[in-house]
Amino acid sequence: MRVGHAQRTDDGWLTGTTVVLAPDAGVVAGVDSRGGAPGTRETDALDPKNVVERIHAVVLTGGSAFGLDSASGVMAWLEEQGRGVPVGADPSQVVPVVPAAVIFDLGRGGRWQARPDAALGRKAVEDAAGTEPGAPVAEGCVGAGTGAVVGGLKGGIGTASTRLASGAVVAALVAVNAAGSATDPETGVLYGELTGGRPHYPSEDEHTEARMLLSEAKEETARRRAGTLRPTLNTTLAVLATDAELTRPQAQRLAGSGHDGLARAIRPIHLMHDGDTIFALSTAERPLEGAEFNDLLAAGADVLTRSVVKAVRAAEGVDGPGGVFPAYRDLYDSPSPQD
Repeated sequence: MRVGHAQRTDDGWLTGTTVVLAPDAGVVAGVDSRGGAPGTRETDALDPKNVVERIHAVVLTGGSAFGLDSASGVMAWLEEQGRGVPVGADPSQVVPVVPAAVIFDLGRGGRWQARPDAALGRKAVEDAAGTEPGAPVAEGCVGAGTGAVVGGLKGGIGTASTRLASGAVVAALVAVNAAGSATDPETGVLYGELTGGRPHYPSEDEHTEARMLLSEAKEETARRRAGTLRPTLNTTLAVLATDAELTRPQAQRLAGSGHDGLARAIRPIHLMHDGDTIFALSTAERPLEGAEFNDLLAAGADVLTRSVVKAVRAAEGVDGPGGVFPAYRDLYDSPSPQD
C-alpha cells in the first residue's frame, strides 16, 4: 500500500487530502465510526454482510461533508487505470470502491469556501501512485492533517508500525483533529506517551507558560473567527493496515480495536461533535495463525496511540486569518518524536 498527500495553504486555504492506495487487486477492509458527527462515503459497503469483497483506496480529507468530493477524483483516476470491481465484458468497465471520511477544518485558513475537491483528490492519489514502495510517509501538516487541530494545538498526520513475532506487520496512519486534548492539562505531557512510551514531563514553569500561550491563542482564534462557527467541530481519522490475512469481520474488529488506541492518546474522545472513523485494511499476504489475531488487535491499538503522538510532535504551528494554532513543539522544549 502507498500513501499520497495533496494540500493547499495559500489564499485562505488550510486543508488537504490523504489517499491510501491499495495494490491493483485491492484489499480486504473494515471500518468503525464513533462519535456523534461522522462524515463518510461508501462505509456501508464494508459491512461484512454486504457484497463488496475488496476496496481500492481510502480517502481521508478535510472540508467536512464538502470534502467528500475528493473521492470522485480518486475514483476517476482508478477507473482510468482499469482498477475496480469488474462489472462488464470490457476490462475497462470497472467500478472502483473508494471509502472516504472527513475532518472538520472549514475556515481554518480564513476562507470558508476553501475545501478539497475532485482535483485535489486526484493530486493525492497521483502522489500515492508515484511513491516508491517502502518510502517514509510524510507527517505533520500535510494532506488531511493540513488544517487539523487538537485541543487548540496544531494537529496533523502521524504514522507508526510494528512487526509481530510471527513476522506480520501492523501499521497506522492518523489525521489528528479532535475537540479533546492530546496533552494532560495538569502536566503538559502527551497522553499517548503515558502508555508504553517514555513520557517527557515539562517543568512547572514551562507548563505554566505553555498554558498561558495556548489560552491566548484560543482567545485570538475566537476573535478572528467571531460569529463564524458554533461549538467546536472536529473528527480524528485513521487507517490501520496489515499484511496478515484477515476476513472482513476480522478487519472490522481490528478497526474497532484502533479506537482503544485513540482513547489512550486523546481525551475526551468520541464526542457528539466528533465523527472519529478508523479503517482497517489487509493485503492478505501472510496467513494468520492460532491466537495471533489477539496480538494483532493489541498491536493495532498500540501503533495508533504512537501515531497520534508522532502527529502532534511533527505538526508546525499556524498563525493565519483563520486562527492561531501553536504546535506542541512551540510550547514545550521536548525531545524529538519517538518512532
